[in-house]
Amino acid sequence: MATISCQAAPTAGRVATAPAATVATTVEVWLTTGDQRVLLARQPDVVVGTSASTATATIIEVDPSHAYQEMIGFGGAMTDASAFLIQNKMSPPDRERLLQDLFGRDSGIGFSFVRVPMGASDFSITHYSYDDVLAGESDSTLRRFSIDADRAAKLPVLRRALQINPQLKVMTSPWSPPAWMKTTNSLVKGTLRQEFYDSFATYFVKFIRAYAAERVPVYAITLQNEPNFEPDNYPGMHLGPAARAELIGAHLGPAFAREGIRTLIWDWDHNWDLPQQPLDVLSDSTARRYVQGVAWHCYGGDVAAQSTVHARYPDKDAYFTECSGGDWSPNFEENLKWTVANLIIGATRNWARGVLMWNLALDENHGPHLGGCANCRGIVTIDSRTGQYKREVEYYAFAHASKFVRSGANRIASTGGDSTLSSVAFRNPDGQLVLVVLNQNATNRPFSVNSAGRSFSYVLPSSSVATFTWH
Repeated sequence: MATISCQAAPTAGRVATAPAATVATTVEVWLTTGDQRVLLARQPDVVVGTSASTATATIIEVDPSHAYQEMIGFGGAMTDASAFLIQNKMSPPDRERLLQDLFGRDSGIGFSFVRVPMGASDFSITHYSYDDVLAGESDSTLRRFSIDADRAAKLPVLRRALQINPQLKVMTSPWSPPAWMKTTNSLVKGTLRQEFYDSFATYFVKFIRAYAAERVPVYAITLQNEPNFEPDNYPGMHLGPAARAELIGAHLGPAFAREGIRTLIWDWDHNWDLPQQPLDVLSDSTARRYVQGVAWHCYGGDVAAQSTVHARYPDKDAYFTECSGGDWSPNFEENLKWTVANLIIGATRNWARGVLMWNLALDENHGPHLGGCANCRGIVTIDSRTGQYKREVEYYAFAHASKFVRSGANRIASTGGDSTLSSVAFRNPDGQLVLVVLNQNATNRPFSVNSAGRSFSYVLPSSSVATFTWH
């Protein structure tokens, strides 16, 4: 993340209004500044004129007649760590306040997309799967399969989140299948043994049915979290494109069809730097029948990789499923700009229908975790001693989209701006327009927005993001 110096914004929220004779309507404005003086705060409404503005050199054109992908929403991952903290380290009133804050469509920032690890990740207190047996044993029919590990925290918190926002979409990913399915006979490292491909497909079927019985429907799955990486101290597995194509085309896809399971299958679930991997899977005509989309992470490469794959297979959707902040980048302003530029604007402009951060919540010690990332940051930080929570920079960056862009919205055309003034626009199902604008400059930026014969102007403070909504 590049560091850009900035100055304070003494003219924050200053608005250039149109003459009274041309007023047609008003625009709501919500602002967050990099200096943290303003955090997701509503500003004075902007007056809209009926004629195109020529007052500024920078003009953003918003064209609702050109619609692109339909959005499912924004959110984060309900890891074991997040669920444990929310369920066990917060009082019931504090827990409800946090869940309303994260998932409430009117009372909070309206998260409508969440990722759930299938079994343990590095953000778990123990390493486990849903079918652990004694060393040297196997369970090819999954007779011992059980999701009991999720009943204490993960499932209760997910059920409450779904009650708060019934439009919440849950996607899941395993970090590792049960150890007995793997070449290492361990949750750590290795790959899937071919004789257990059918057992692995059954593992997904049983998981989806078990979660449905707990009133947590699974919208989508990926075969493997980060299949091109074998971590050495937490669950993981290498699963190359040829293996994924065979698993999907000959085992998982047919199993879902046979069992009447409508959960979507997404490939990849790894970084932008290797678009050839999902392209290889999609080049397999049998696997391609069952793959609905491609999931992406931020830890390598460039967000434009999403468009590279979309251009080859425009009928396959894109989803962004993991990125984490952490102590390696502690500056609020720098993280605000990077997250909005790459995930809120970049990922959606490159066809993502949903965008996820990593942990919804971690504690003051960046955990609990077992192996893996020792300095990751959650969307919120829960004080494990008091149960109080702090909203982190990722909360504010994501809120500028999640609070305003409803499930079922479409991204629409927005052009103009430049390398330091970027935007993305959406149309909600009720016709409301939403425009997110980021100023990465060290100076305030005046600009105008033109849409459907109407116009408004605004001065966006340095290193700030604003969301504009209007009908």
